Amino acid sequence: MSYQTLNAHTATLALWYIVNTSLSSYYKLMGAFSDPKSALSQPVEAWRSLSIHVAHIKRWEDVDDVMAFVNKVSDDVNRGVYGVLFCDDEAYPIQLTNIYDPPPVLFYRGNVARLMDKKIAIVGSRNPTEHAQKITFDMAQYLVQSGFSITSGLAQGVDRAAHLGALSQDDTLGCTIGVMGTGIDVCYPKNHNALFAQIIQDGGVLITELLPSTPASKHTFPRRNRLVAGLSLATVVTEAALQSGSLITARLAAEQGKQVFAVPSLIDNKNAEGCHHLIREGATLIYHPDQILEDIQGESAYTALPKTFSRGVSAFSDEQASSEELKLSTKAEPFVPVVPNHLALLISRLGSEPKDLDALVASTGMDTGSLLAQLMELELLGLVAQAGGRYVRT
Repeated sequence: MSYQTLNAHTATLALWYIVNTSLSSYYKLMGAFSDPKSALSQPVEAWRSLSIHVAHIKRWEDVDDVMAFVNKVSDDVNRGVYGVLFCDDEAYPIQLTNIYDPPPVLFYRGNVARLMDKKIAIVGSRNPTEHAQKITFDMAQYLVQSGFSITSGLAQGVDRAAHLGALSQDDTLGCTIGVMGTGIDVCYPKNHNALFAQIIQDGGVLITELLPSTPASKHTFPRRNRLVAGLSLATVVTEAALQSGSLITARLAAEQGKQVFAVPSLIDNKNAEGCHHLIREGATLIYHPDQILEDIQGESAYTALPKTFSRGVSAFSDEQASSEELKLSTKAEPFVPVVPNHLALLISRLGSEPKDLDALVASTGMDTGSLLAQLMELELLGLVAQAGGRYVRT
């Protein structure tokens, strides 16, 4: 077998598999060789000169394994198990082409036309109060009645309520997009099989950039959050604690130049401290979905969250709240992120003293584009924070 037999799309799929969905490695190769077919045809020395991780090079050299993956995906698509979108397809959501690191491949199940809808993201706590669940359901329902589809992350709690609210309208079925933090053939949480089936049956769509069979893990959900924000015109946080993954989504939306809305609550509601912090940092306070529509559909100027937005620390506790969105079980185990090998050099150059891009370029020898891509990955993993254009290890 040979990579020469691949066309533009299957070559993209092959390269996405080879780099194991590493955005920094993929775009480093694209920057050097223009397109996937060209990258696949290069000698191994060319890949090594770009400091592509040894695991990626080893997989690239195993042509039979890569071709077996491509053939398996092609067979699954032909059997209707799922579909695949490439970034040059007409159905590929144009909103994602405007983010810094758009996924070259999207896997989907359901009505892919939903990706062309006007979308608003609703996100929040995995363990919301009963009041927040009702507010979320009603807000999603109202926004769908007003001509928008709802984007969310398929998690327990607020995400689930947002999807169900969007699906509750008999005359506008399926107006929801579920972004997965797993492979397209993996249901997570496991008790959401019925929700996944309802979204597909009613005309919604499920999407992911991750390879089929990818399991849920603590670093796949921040990647999902970036797509939730990227797909949507604005992001609404209905209830979230300070360490909620929803605040990652809000920050990413702000960095993409999009408006962030937050619903207030009682000041002693720890489940809403994240929303209150967002409002304090510049998010728009709302208590009715008409206020979202007024800002989104009108042309009035707004102040987005600053790019230096941080998640903050609770004013009511000496201890930070545990992460909600990234917690995969009910066990009280601390989350210790694993540093991928291709990010080891950069993380080793970061410490408690903030460093700007120039200092990091000098200490790593990396080009600015690759450096920014890796910094984004580290931020998504919660290993690095940005403040005033400088980076520090968390």
